[in-house]
Amino acid sequence: MRPRERVQAVLRHQPPDRLPRMVNFYPWSFPQYPDRDAGEMFDCEIRFVTADPPSQQASFLSYLKSLPDDVYVGSRPILKTYHDWGYHPEVARDAPLGGAETIAQIAAAPLPDFMQRFDSDGLRRAVEHHQQQGYAVMASPPHLGGELFETAWRLRGFEQFMIDLVENPPLVDYLLEQLTAMHVTLSVALTRAGVDILALDDDVAEPTRMLISPEAWRRTFKPCVRAIIAACRAINPDLFIFWHSDGNIEPIIPDLIEIGVDVLNPVQPDVMDPARLKREYGDRLAFWGTVGTPQRWAWGTPEDIRREVFERIMTVGAGGGLILSPAYDLEPECRWENVTTFFQAADIWGADYPSRF
Repeated sequence: MRPRERVQAVLRHQPPDRLPRMVNFYPWSFPQYPDRDAGEMFDCEIRFVTADPPSQQASFLSYLKSLPDDVYVGSRPILKTYHDWGYHPEVARDAPLGGAETIAQIAAAPLPDFMQRFDSDGLRRAVEHHQQQGYAVMASPPHLGGELFETAWRLRGFEQFMIDLVENPPLVDYLLEQLTAMHVTLSVALTRAGVDILALDDDVAEPTRMLISPEAWRRTFKPCVRAIIAACRAINPDLFIFWHSDGNIEPIIPDLIEIGVDVLNPVQPDVMDPARLKREYGDRLAFWGTVGTPQRWAWGTPEDIRREVFERIMTVGAGGGLILSPAYDLEPECRWENVTTFFQAADIWGADYPSRF
C-alpha cells in the first residue's frame, strides 16, 4: 500500500499492510534538526498543508524579534494569527473584545477576512503534489480562525467569556455565529483544495474534566461544529474529520460521533483510558495519538516507550482505527532517543498490524 491508501484503510477500519504512525514537534524542541520536517524525517504517512503566509510579514517578524528570550507563547503559525488579530498574550492585559457589553459592540468590531489572502490555487497544488507522491494530506483552519471556544475566550477574555455563557447567552450566540461563518468559509476552502483529512481543533477540557459543562457545550458549540462538518461533507462525502482537544472530553465523545467526527486526537493516556475508549467506541471512531505523557517522553526510558507502543497496538489497534502518535507535543525536554525508539517499535510491531483484524 502507498501511505495514503494505508491511512484511508485504517480510518475506514479496514486492514492496512502495516500500522500508520505520525509525529510532530516544533523546530526549537530539537535544534539539531532545525530545517527538517518531522513527518518527512521519519517518512510518516501524512503531510500537512497550510494557508499562505501572514499579511504584514515585516511587522510580524519585528514582533517576534521583540519578544524576550525566555518568552514562549506558541508556534509561529499560532503567533502569526495572534499578531494579525492584535492578541499579544505576553503583554496584553485586555482581550480584543473584552470591553464589549452588547451585540452591537461585537458587530462593530468585524472579524478578519482570511479569504482575502487565501491562495486556493496554491493550496490545491500543494495538496496534489503530496497526493501524487502517495501521501495523505491533512489541513486545519488557522488558529483564531478555526477554533470556536478558544477563539471566543481569547477575544472576550477567559473569565468574561465564562460569565457570558451564563449571563449573556445572546451575545455568545451572536459571536459564535460570526466565528462559525468564518470557520465554515475556511474549512470549505480547504475541502475544495482536496485534503483527505480536515483537522478541527478546540481545547475544551483539562485533565480531570471539561472546561465547560457537557450540557453547555451541547447547547452552544455542538450545533456550530455540526454545521462546519455538514458544509464540508456536502462537498466531499469521503472527507475524514479529525477532532483535537486536550484533556478529558469523554462526556461529549458520543456527540462528536453523532455529528460526524471520524478520528479523535490526542487521547492522552494519563487522562482517558485508550483501551476502554476503543472497547466503547472503536467500531465508530478511530484514534490518533495514545502514546506517552510529558514525563514519559522527557524522563522515561526507551523501554518505557517500547512497552507502551506494544500495548497500544495490541489494544487500541485491534480491528483497525489507530494512527499511532505521541499524545503530547514533544517539548525540548523530550529525549531524542525516545522519539527514535517510538518509530522503531511502531515499525517492528506495526508490521504485524493486519493480524490485529
